[in-house]
Amino acid sequence: VQLQASGGGLVQAGESLRLSCVASGSISRIGAMAWHRQAAGKQREMVAAISRVGSPTYADSVKGRITISRDNDKNTMYLQINNLKPEDTGVYYCNAIASNIWGQGTLVTVSS
Repeated sequence: VQLQASGGGLVQAGESLRLSCVASGSISRIGAMAWHRQAAGKQREMVAAISRVGSPTYADSVKGRITISRDNDKNTMYLQINNLKPEDTGVYYCNAIASNIWGQGTLVTVSS
């Protein structure tokens, strides 16, 4: 299975984005998946994870502004980010946790 992330772009602070991660095969068997982000010069951090059946977990730094979801029928995972802040800037990667499969990343840039 390969993962393809998309939906990033240049936005202003306060706006929203929805990132998508499309799998080349069925994600219903993949298990838990996650979104990570990496800002320039910083380590990659996990911002949200979701179990195979849809139970979410969020990093404290984004809790309340981010919603992770998945549609197993569409083989797609999503990340809705609201009220974007400049510190949300970075490359966002999707990941299948157990199999350690990574997408190529999509860049989110938030201007103040």
